[in-house]
Amino acid sequence: MDKNRRHFLKGAAASAATAMLGTACTGSSSHPDAGGANPTAEHRVLIIGSGFGGGISALRLAQAGISSTILERGRRWEAYPNAETFPHAGKPDKRVLWYTAAKNSATPYAGLLEPVASSTMTVMCACGVGGGSLVYQGMTLQPPEALFKKCFPAGIDYAEMDQVFYPRVASMLHVATAPDELVNSPSYLASRVFKRNAERVGYTVDKIPMPIDWSYALRELNGEMNPSYTNGDCALGVNNGGKYSVDVTYIAAAEATGLVTVETLHNVTGVARTANGLWQVFVDVTDETGKILESKVMTTKALIMAAGSVNTTKLLVRAAAQGKIPNMPAALGTGWGTNADRIYIWNDKEDDFGAAQGGPVIYGSKEWGNPDLANTVIQASVPPMGFDTHSTMLVGFGISAARGSWNYDSITQEVHLDWKREGDSVIQKRISERVQAIAGPTSKLIDTNAILPSTWHPLGGACMETVCDLEGRVHNQPGLYVLDGALIPGATAACNPSMTIAAIVERALDRIVKNDLGTLI
Repeated sequence: MDKNRRHFLKGAAASAATAMLGTACTGSSSHPDAGGANPTAEHRVLIIGSGFGGGISALRLAQAGISSTILERGRRWEAYPNAETFPHAGKPDKRVLWYTAAKNSATPYAGLLEPVASSTMTVMCACGVGGGSLVYQGMTLQPPEALFKKCFPAGIDYAEMDQVFYPRVASMLHVATAPDELVNSPSYLASRVFKRNAERVGYTVDKIPMPIDWSYALRELNGEMNPSYTNGDCALGVNNGGKYSVDVTYIAAAEATGLVTVETLHNVTGVARTANGLWQVFVDVTDETGKILESKVMTTKALIMAAGSVNTTKLLVRAAAQGKIPNMPAALGTGWGTNADRIYIWNDKEDDFGAAQGGPVIYGSKEWGNPDLANTVIQASVPPMGFDTHSTMLVGFGISAARGSWNYDSITQEVHLDWKREGDSVIQKRISERVQAIAGPTSKLIDTNAILPSTWHPLGGACMETVCDLEGRVHNQPGLYVLDGALIPGATAACNPSMTIAAIVERALDRIVKNDLGTLI
């Protein structure tokens, strides 16, 4: 093995988690509530976070004539052909990390990603308008009925989800599978090798629906724009555009109504309930280096928590522990899961994946027959490294059984994750067996989760039934809603979460608009 390949494999295990993300965590709760903050005028609805939960909430409320303000701690990331907006995974710079994760950097920046780490798990959170949709691979998978019912309460009618809400999300995101013309090109050799190997050992393989206009990738092949899809340079955002992320779908449509304001670089540090039942949101307004320009308090009758599983949960757990929101449900902070995420580096000295690997995802292999071990394995491109790594990535996720909890430390005043390192061992054993079978006997597999346990699909912490009702209304807290991954009880039925989170929120907003306007909102 030459020096370049050794260098790649050494660094790949540590960096793989940042290459395969998909979770919105907008709104850090690392600071205490701002003292002496200046109150502002009351808002009809405040929404913390601009990922799927926040974007859908803003749009559907606006269509019902209700104004709202979205608070997003990050910046806008605009994409268009030949743009240089997003960082390149093979040449990382200050745009990659959120400034709190780069404390020793000479150039702190409101970057894309914030790792939130405990001793047993690291969660990668996205920052920016659009939340995790900016950096997620985009797999838009709908689970079958049997798996959905294993993960979700019986009160959610799968037939309605199947006939109304999943199709609504698919339409908004313009989901499509990659055309054969693209898949058969030299750039997508790794995808074809995955399909060949999976079918060789008897696994079914399907094209994965993606929120992508694949004509952009075809135009890259034709030399009409710089490569972004066709060389796999899309793990940290797609510079060329053509990706139907939340910012260019739900939020763009919401802003077009004239009833939605998106406030960027507004870092939420705390939430509280007043004696008269209004909600307070403590906000640091910053510049792109993290310098605080203003601290203020915003008030509202209706507060929607859509900051992602991690930060929604942390904000609420801290507020409850400090008495800022009395009488919170006892189960707050529990029911948290990883969706059984597993990332592997697949290296094969006797096979070739291509030096430039088209992405983000073309094929996946679903093993959905047994609800107890249901899982999905996909192949994802390795970012361009300037040399042939003879490697690609395999990613698995499934129905996990283990659950962790977020707990408040009164000494540090921080909220931390309690998670058993071996928590997902049963389902991950099955994923590992499948990955090894696909890779074959001549391959070398690096299980990055064994080196650095991580997830890009955090779910739970303020779960439906135990903390909220099925529409995200927090028990005993009129006007407080959780409408993001925190609402989901730990797993999304052997699928990546985005499609199901979006469909659950669409369902919730239909009912909130019908039942809560004029009372709770």
